[in-house]
Amino acid sequence: MASAQIDSLLRQADRLLGYKAYGRAIDAYSQILNEQGEQLTSVQKATAQRQLAFAYLQVGDGVKAERYYKEALSSGLDEDPQHVLQFAQILAGNGKFQESQKQYDRYLQLKEKGPSSRSSAVPEERIPTQANRREVIKYRLEYLSINTQGEEFSPAFYQDGLVYVSGKKGGSAIETKGGGGGSGYLDLFYVPNRNNIKASYFINADGSISKPPAERIKTERSVGSDDYTRSTANDSRTVPGFTEGINISEGLGYDARSAGSGSAQRFSKTLNTKYHEGPATFSRDGSRIIFTRNNYNEGRSGKSSEGVNKLKLYTARQQNGIWVDVEELPFNSDEYSVGHPSLSRDEQLLYFVSDMPGGFGGTDIYVSRYQNGRWGRPTNLGSAVNTKGNELFPFVDEAGNLYFSSDGRGGLGGLDIFFVPIVNGAATSSVERLDMPINSQEDDFGFITDASRRGGYFSSSRRDGNDDIYRFVRESSLYGCRDLTIRVYDADTDQPLDSVNVLVKAKSEGRPDQTITTDRNGFVRICLEASNDFTFQTSRDGYINSTIGFRTRALTDDQPTRLEMSMMKPTVIMDTIPETPVSSVSVLNRSRIRGVVVSERDRRPIEGVTVRLRNECNRSQLEYVTGADGRYSFDLDPGCDYTLVASKPEFGTNTNRIKRLPKKEKPKELSADLRMLSVGDVITIDNIYYDLDRYSLRSDAARELERLVAIMRKYPSLVIEIRSHTDSRGDAARNKALSTERAKAVASYLNSKGVSLKRLVAIGMGESQLVNNCTDGVICTEAEHQRNRRTEFRVIAIK
Repeated sequence: MASAQIDSLLRQADRLLGYKAYGRAIDAYSQILNEQGEQLTSVQKATAQRQLAFAYLQVGDGVKAERYYKEALSSGLDEDPQHVLQFAQILAGNGKFQESQKQYDRYLQLKEKGPSSRSSAVPEERIPTQANRREVIKYRLEYLSINTQGEEFSPAFYQDGLVYVSGKKGGSAIETKGGGGGSGYLDLFYVPNRNNIKASYFINADGSISKPPAERIKTERSVGSDDYTRSTANDSRTVPGFTEGINISEGLGYDARSAGSGSAQRFSKTLNTKYHEGPATFSRDGSRIIFTRNNYNEGRSGKSSEGVNKLKLYTARQQNGIWVDVEELPFNSDEYSVGHPSLSRDEQLLYFVSDMPGGFGGTDIYVSRYQNGRWGRPTNLGSAVNTKGNELFPFVDEAGNLYFSSDGRGGLGGLDIFFVPIVNGAATSSVERLDMPINSQEDDFGFITDASRRGGYFSSSRRDGNDDIYRFVRESSLYGCRDLTIRVYDADTDQPLDSVNVLVKAKSEGRPDQTITTDRNGFVRICLEASNDFTFQTSRDGYINSTIGFRTRALTDDQPTRLEMSMMKPTVIMDTIPETPVSSVSVLNRSRIRGVVVSERDRRPIEGVTVRLRNECNRSQLEYVTGADGRYSFDLDPGCDYTLVASKPEFGTNTNRIKRLPKKEKPKELSADLRMLSVGDVITIDNIYYDLDRYSLRSDAARELERLVAIMRKYPSLVIEIRSHTDSRGDAARNKALSTERAKAVASYLNSKGVSLKRLVAIGMGESQLVNNCTDGVICTEAEHQRNRRTEFRVIAIK
């Protein structure tokens, strides 16, 4: 019993870690180690310590992460090279370079031995999470030749080149007054072909330093003895390039710098002025720019009521190689700063940073939509992205993923780079911090990349405290081997199904099909390679086969690594008719199936339905068209399975399997009444409820939604409308927005189960359709209000 209890606690902690609830995971693992430590096996203890260290690393507590990694690895049970490498990186981050070098040497020794043979560290019955077998993503960093003794940061893609911000330390606004691009100010610089930018040296994925191929030297520097790592741990959490941290009153904290960028050239004489310029973003065709500049345009500067020259966003268009028509964006203000722009791929959304009133912290990320030829009112991205600290330097890639830097989420340094998928200007999942070596103990920011993060650029102050631009190249899979757990269960009873064969097929060539079988708890576990498409088909006697797709090429760091597949028994009800007396005229010589086709809405017979019966032994097919009574009838041969299909335009096709009848038994008569969905029908399913003022799905909703998933799989041509409602309490406009988020949450859940978003329409009804009299001013019980906080499903199309 004690062993079972410990295993249950470990599974709960693993799930919390897999769901990225790091704070709760820390509490769970700490409780297990403190209260159950003496009863843990050595393997369980080492695993819990390593998982706890990983959780502490995710919340930015390097000291405790070091402690528990050290305890886990000192047991000698964990010989995974990646864990040792991560421990070496943590030690380096904590300033313990000699110890880091020892662990790095140990990593190299383990790596030479080949893959770890440790396969039983986690008991089989424990459900693995992505964190259990998390692969470290490997990057090679390149320190670029465009860097100078000054500051270079915040790169942006522009045609085939790279536009970035550059300036030197020294000077002040007073000294440069009257001069253009003078000492002490930041300007935009440009390299026409970014592929021609040379690297001064490489920082390899294993931590070693090397010269570019043409200049490679035999000796490589070891961890902690290079010229880019600070000699001590970071002790100054400042924004990159801002000597005294973020000073909002001075316009997002830009220091006075002058330009100098080696072989690069100034981007534009018409855009660079005597004030700060940059960062910038560009339209896809390069004809329009949106850039940051101090409050200065057409020879006039403006100041706030406190006498501060704030930052603003400006736009300009290119004409014959010259930027013209420089104008402000409509949401600028003399009283607060606006900067750091990034355009979405379709150029309809503009993400930027501002310290405008009403935010969550010092600077927040906002989004504005382009409508009717004008940028609309900005919307704060909310607490899912913004914190009490400062969020800066947003960038949106071609797939809509948002990268940004923050000092309010904990991490390895002052500013760390984070990632979150964005859909229509809203975060769709939790925020993830990028791993080392992208993030360091110093400030890391201004990250730009492609949709799959194969390579790109970012800026960092890790070398001598100066802001420099680095190029990165990913040298491993972004997601590595993805642990996936599939649970197969009975759709009617929700009980797990054992001995189910799951056929795994990959789309890419060269990967053979694989069949795995569920265990007693209905689970199968498989590790899938990245950048591939898979289908899983379940089969078991007495159940209809079920198929679901899964794509690793489209996964993001926070996508689920567990799928649930339901299986349904054939809906045909087998009723044996007692033997008819021999004297009766209607003697049953052959088995027969008969029934009535009725509508789902009112159970009335449907005329004109084509009912087909296919013999799975010889693939022969019989056909029957129902009359006004909706009835049909077919004779059956014993020893063969049959497939029964009912179809009619504007109705959903209903498919059922008929299990073979034994050859030696007497003829039977089977009854199978078929229900068909049509446009306008309301799917019979219990309502999905929500907590007050929340749109996240409650745990009691999962079972009901799984029934809907089964219906959507049964009717593959069905398109449904998800209509979410709220109660009458609160502001009507707020309730409308809340109900829309609730409908989107349901659609997202169905999509995660393999239902295409093209088959789902999410609509928020707000408080417009209450099911009782609980309107504004009417006193109702909580149960009465909850009846209104519901989601309904209606068939709107059958393609």
